[in-house]
Amino acid sequence: MTEHVRVAVIGSGFGGLGAAVRLRREGITDFVVLERAGGVGGTWRDNTYPGCACDVPSHLYSFSFAPNPDWPRTFSGQEHIRAYLEHVADAFGLRPHLRFDSEVKRMTWNGEELRWDIETASGELSADVVVSATGPLSDPKIPDIPGLDTFPGKVFHSARWDHDHDLTGERVAMVGTGASAVQIVPAIQPKAGHLTLFQRTPPWVMPRVDRAISRAERRLHQLLPFTAKARRGLLWGIRELQVQAFTKHPNELGFVEQLARRNMTRAVKDPALRAKLTPDYRIGCKRILLSSEYYPALARPNVDVVASGLREIRGNTLVAADGSEAEVDTIVFGTGFHVTDMPIADRVVGADGRTLAESWENGMEALRGASAAGFPNWMTIIGPNTGLGNSSMILMIESQLNYMADYLRQLDVLGGRAALAARPSAVHAWTRRVQERMKRTVWNTGGCTSWYLDASGRNTTIWPGTTSEFRRETRRVDLAEYEVLRPPAPKRPATPATSEATA
Repeated sequence: MTEHVRVAVIGSGFGGLGAAVRLRREGITDFVVLERAGGVGGTWRDNTYPGCACDVPSHLYSFSFAPNPDWPRTFSGQEHIRAYLEHVADAFGLRPHLRFDSEVKRMTWNGEELRWDIETASGELSADVVVSATGPLSDPKIPDIPGLDTFPGKVFHSARWDHDHDLTGERVAMVGTGASAVQIVPAIQPKAGHLTLFQRTPPWVMPRVDRAISRAERRLHQLLPFTAKARRGLLWGIRELQVQAFTKHPNELGFVEQLARRNMTRAVKDPALRAKLTPDYRIGCKRILLSSEYYPALARPNVDVVASGLREIRGNTLVAADGSEAEVDTIVFGTGFHVTDMPIADRVVGADGRTLAESWENGMEALRGASAAGFPNWMTIIGPNTGLGNSSMILMIESQLNYMADYLRQLDVLGGRAALAARPSAVHAWTRRVQERMKRTVWNTGGCTSWYLDASGRNTTIWPGTTSEFRRETRRVDLAEYEVLRPPAPKRPATPATSEATA
């Protein structure tokens, strides 16, 4: 007999573990967390590249319901965040709910039974409600470069770092200049024989004011928890005040650009190199990166910056779009993830038999970032237009957990077997509101092409407002935005035909 649960959570990163904690706090224990890997952590489990760390301060990049007074640094490294998530899994009793090595192969809405039928790598099950927390930074993207399959050296993505491969003395190519590359380059530059950075678009980089948190500070946060809460509140408040510049007054970011230019000038004395590294778009259009070591590393004699994307590969020779060439032994791709074309969308089959990917072929849309039209009792954490450009995603996740909790309460109030299906009109109305607000933001007007935009150029990833605004928008479920589904009435057996008796 196929196992049935009330809720199936997909993924065990911040979103999935947060959902699991919230379910238990709501008194719901009939749930599982399906995880394709062998441990919790999501992107903080998968990304183990040298220098991997968070660019959001530690006390803000953690759950409000699980404060950590023992963060060792103001900006935590990957190993500390992974350990924090392991602690959350233990402290909140989540281990019995975790199903490792259980990658979801397909999930299909069963309209007759009002449930989701789920096929995983470890077996089959069904669920009344699915909470998809796979996250947008989970599936690496490697560009289709002609000749890549014939490259004789080592190739890997930053999110799949090969720790068995020694880069000492090697000629290394770093492809990409995103958040991962900015951390990787300073970490591997000292050991590489030569490092070539293929830069399609230069990022704006600000100093990363990181330091060890003293033992006295940590002790204070342990003894007086309100001090850690105040610290978190201050970090949150500063970022809330910054949002206006990103969303309504992008020209105000000119002062920040000046600070970024000074940061570059201090570290890079060569005017030709500075010219390569200077962006031609408004700061904030792409994510502002934080590093105090990136520019100094690029100025070292064993580093070359190619101000062009990678065009093709001929044996050990990498050819850039500008025709320049570099001989390398290892290629590291820091080329991001499938954000607007998440692979999980191909595996979710909705009420009309279409996959989520087919439903989203013209762009991702979800009511309040959670519910997609045509997919009853299915919710996503970190869904369309819930990303942030300047603050902590944990704040957005917790808002979506509020929405999830009220969604389940509404199902309880309805009673019996029921499902909620987001009305297409409500989804479209929400999307129009968000996109209208997006028009004046720096992400749309700043003159760059970023991973925030989908294939048609629409920004389907970023939330164009404050985290407190989003909290208000997701405080409760409005049943007027949903259709209530009930099981179809059982078919009556056919009545046999009768004829009058004849005398």
